[in-house]
Amino acid sequence: MKYNNPVIKGFYPDPSVCKVGDTYYLVCSSFQYFPGVPLFESKDLVNWKQIGHCLTRKSQVQLDKINSSGGVFAPTIRYNNGRFYMTTTNDTTHQHFYVWTDDIYGEWSEPIYVDQSGIDPSLFFEDNKTYFMSNGIDDYGVSGIVQCEIDIESGEKLTPSKTIWTGSGGRYLESPHMYKINGKYYLVAAEGGTEYGHMVTYARADSLYGKFEGYENNPVLTNRNLGGYEVQGVGHGDLIQDNYGN
Repeated sequence: MKYNNPVIKGFYPDPSVCKVGDTYYLVCSSFQYFPGVPLFESKDLVNWKQIGHCLTRKSQVQLDKINSSGGVFAPTIRYNNGRFYMTTTNDTTHQHFYVWTDDIYGEWSEPIYVDQSGIDPSLFFEDNKTYFMSNGIDDYGVSGIVQCEIDIESGEKLTPSKTIWTGSGGRYLESPHMYKINGKYYLVAAEGGTEYGHMVTYARADSLYGKFEGYENNPVLTNRNLGGYEVQGVGHGDLIQDNYGN
């Protein structure tokens, strides 16, 4: 397949993707704009159609007096047991929250809040348990990628927030996403700041709380230090498996 970047033209930063059946769904940051968190679908990861927004009611997100580059940061979209979840941060009010829907073309729920520091939250589901992660400072005062178990119905923390990885050495460690591949846990993150030093790094562990060991050839995706390229500032990433196992 031949295609030209960008595959979604316009102001759509920090994409996150999930796959349900043969369809991919994508969400992006929306910052101070309303409605919030644009939602797209695709059959091939190249041709995308916008099908709505996740935040369409004022009761879902506080955007009054939000400055430019404030508001809704780096959403993550996930699917579990027939339900879609979108989790994000209102960086201006310093609140993590998620909304859910059983109908991807319909309305999303009222927000459910999680009491953890940082930005760029993500959800991971395993064995009927839900894990919530973000960057930030854990309950023991350690900064890094922070994780806890939550009650998915209420957002209540069931375990203390604990730092599971401190990154590969780049500044502004953020945007964590967890995956289980061939029995191992992979933690993908962004480092270097949302600018020209941005990069995707990852670490791997045998258990959900580590010890996570960084990939020796990090970063795995970046255009840092390559001034003049058409696509720059590459950092926030999400993994997806296509219909052919790639």
